[in-house]
Amino acid sequence: MKGIDPGDHFSMAGDKESGLQVFALTCEEVAEEMSSRYGKGLYHAAALYRAIFKKGGCSFAGTAEFSRSPSLVDRLVRDLRLPACRVVATQEDEGVLKFTSALADDRVIESVIIPAQGRTTLCVSSQVGCRMGCRFCTTGGMGYVRDLNVEEIVWQVYAARFEMNRPVDNVVFMGMGEPLDNLENLAGAVRVMGDQRGLDIPPSHITVSTAGHADGIRKLGEMRIPRIRLAVSLNASNDELRTSIMPINKRYPLRRLKQELLAFPRAKDGVIFIEYVLLKGINDLREDAEELAGYLNGLPVRVNVIPYNPSGVNSYAAPSREDVQRFCGWLVEERLFVRPRRSRGQDIMAACGQLGAAARAEERPLR
Repeated sequence: MKGIDPGDHFSMAGDKESGLQVFALTCEEVAEEMSSRYGKGLYHAAALYRAIFKKGGCSFAGTAEFSRSPSLVDRLVRDLRLPACRVVATQEDEGVLKFTSALADDRVIESVIIPAQGRTTLCVSSQVGCRMGCRFCTTGGMGYVRDLNVEEIVWQVYAARFEMNRPVDNVVFMGMGEPLDNLENLAGAVRVMGDQRGLDIPPSHITVSTAGHADGIRKLGEMRIPRIRLAVSLNASNDELRTSIMPINKRYPLRRLKQELLAFPRAKDGVIFIEYVLLKGINDLREDAEELAGYLNGLPVRVNVIPYNPSGVNSYAAPSREDVQRFCGWLVEERLFVRPRRSRGQDIMAACGQLGAAARAEERPLR
C-alpha cells in the first residue's frame, strides 16, 4: 500500500481479529475502538483516519494530535491492521484504467477506473467469482469462489485514489460478483466510503447494480441508506428468454422482481437504472423493445443500452452501432428515457461483462 511501511508507523502483520481494522470502520467506530483500547477518542481517531483516507497512508506520528503521545503511537503500531492487498497488474485503454489486485489469500479481483466529464467513476468488485451464472458475463462463467469483506471492497477505492492517483468520486458496484449476494459487506463498505472524515463518497454517488436479486433489493431498501442508487441488469422482458441468459430468473422471475422495484424506496426525484445488454439476434428485435417498455411501465427508470462485449467464453455476437441506434430509437418511440452506452476498455477486457478473465484459470469455484 502506497505510503505505508514501518517508517510510517503502520503494520499489516499480526492477529487480524484482535487488531484495529480501520478499513472496515467509520471514524466514529475507530473512536469507539480507541476509547476502549487506549482511553482516547475522536480527536486522535480523526487524525488517524485523515492520515489514511485523506493523505493516503502518510505518517501520523508527527502530527499535532500524536506528537506528544509516543506511547499511543507505539500501541497503534502494534495494533493497526490494514488489508494485505496489492496491485499486481494494470492496463489502460482510451483513458480507462483496469487494475488487478491480489488479496491476502492470493485470490485475484479486477477494478476499473472510468473518467468522464465532471466525475471519475470506479467500478468495484464485491466477490471473487459470482453465483449468478449470466451466460454473457465472464465473471459468471467463473462460478462463486468467495465474498469480499468490507476492507477488500474499501481498499479498491483507496488503491484507485492513492496508488493509481485517480480522483475517484463516484463508485459503481458493477465489477466482479453480485453485490446483493454479499449485502452485509456491501453495506459496511458504503458506510466507510461515505464518512466525510475519510473517503467522503456519499451514497448518492454510489450505484449498486444487481442481476435481479429480489430479496437483496428488498433488504437493501429496508436499510434505508439515503439516496443510494439502484441499477438492474434486465436484458430481457419475458421469463423464458431471461431465464435462458440469466439463470437467476428461475429464482426471481420478472413479476417478483418488479414488485420489489416498485417498493424500493427512492428519493423524490430518484430513478432506477435499467441495464440492457444487447445481444445480436437474441434480444434486439422491435418486439423485444415493445415488451421491455411494457414491463417497465409504472417504474421511474432510465434505460442504458449496452452493446455486448465479446469475451471469448461464449458464442454471443455483438450488435453493430446501427443495431444499437435502431433499438434505442424503438425505446424512444415507447417514451422511455434511453442512453446508448459506448463500450470503453474493450481491448483490455475492462468493459461491461468482461471482468474476471485474469482470474478464471486460477480459481476453483464453490458451486
